[in-house]
Amino acid sequence: MNKFEKWGPCTKAVHVGSEPCPATGALVAPIYQTSTYAYESTDEAEKVFTGQKFGYLYGRDHSPTECQLEEKLAALEGGEACKFFASGMAAIANAHMALLKAGDHVICGAVVYGGTYGLFDKMLRAFGVDVTYVDTSDIEALKKALRPNTKVVHVETPANPTLKITDIAEVSRFCKENNLKFIVDNTFCTPYVQRPLELGADIVVYSATKYLNGHGDCIAGAIVGSKEFITKGLHEGITKLGALISPFTAYLVKRGMQTLTLRMDKHLSNAMKVAEYLENHPKVERVIYPGLKSFPQYELAKKQMKGFGAMISLEVKGGLENAKALCNNLEMIKIAVSLGDVGTLIEHPAAMTHKSLPVEERKVSGITDGLIRLSIGIEDPEDIINDLEEAFEKI
Repeated sequence: MNKFEKWGPCTKAVHVGSEPCPATGALVAPIYQTSTYAYESTDEAEKVFTGQKFGYLYGRDHSPTECQLEEKLAALEGGEACKFFASGMAAIANAHMALLKAGDHVICGAVVYGGTYGLFDKMLRAFGVDVTYVDTSDIEALKKALRPNTKVVHVETPANPTLKITDIAEVSRFCKENNLKFIVDNTFCTPYVQRPLELGADIVVYSATKYLNGHGDCIAGAIVGSKEFITKGLHEGITKLGALISPFTAYLVKRGMQTLTLRMDKHLSNAMKVAEYLENHPKVERVIYPGLKSFPQYELAKKQMKGFGAMISLEVKGGLENAKALCNNLEMIKIAVSLGDVGTLIEHPAAMTHKSLPVEERKVSGITDGLIRLSIGIEDPEDIINDLEEAFEKI
């Protein structure tokens, strides 16, 4: 057992990767804003470059600031190792490039972030990797999609923006039976709400831009998994593609993560109150939130999640025009892509984050023209509800 395993998530978020500077004793370690590193001799440099001795090589590979951050997320996630990237899409791309080659096949959840869809449908296909989109909440659909050349199953759970949930333990068993790597995008939940590795996933990916950083002021991504995969499987992509997180961004994410558990508790509490308000609103057609008993997978959400997340999707009566009117008449809540910010955000997926999906595929996936996605912030819940109510009154 390492010294962190006995700690709870709040303590890990504060203390892991946050040791004082060994050179000066500064309580907050400095940002190592450097591109390269000096060595005492060529012999020492050779040992570092050949892996005989740990050391820092070049800013494109890693930095001390980044390593501190990776230690923190790995501890929270319960993973052996972690690697941070310049964006969530860089993390997803590197994970798949490390596992796939031309001629391979990927099974992907039918509903994923538009950028993920674009990566798979345009770039992976261009490099000879085929992709099949299925409802990963249906294990029979997964079985039908399996091919001899299938190598990876990739899911978001809850999915963006329909919030459909995949049973991670069930899909993990399917993947292990068929020698597949199982990747879970855990961006909506964070390790505080859901821990896919404990449920059998092989790799967890994040857009750390969202809840992990939590303050809407930087772009970052992360991969958590086995030490062998992180240190060996990813190495080629990291060094050659140059998609690494910068030291200053690593500092911002690390600082944000120290309050992750506190923020998530408030996000979760607020989201439940807003979801209950919306479910009883006469101008709302339906509310999609895993914490409501009306949610079709409510029992599964209770089983594999701690809390129900802070993302809510809804359809306003009157369809597209009223959905747009609701968004446009808000005052405090801002229209913006992304999520997990301290402030509440609203967006129209069909016109914004999922615009790249063909119209027919959006409809099949449940992303209607009238669907709205809310990322509930940490404001006073009464103020979020009042802002929504005032906007409803204008439609």
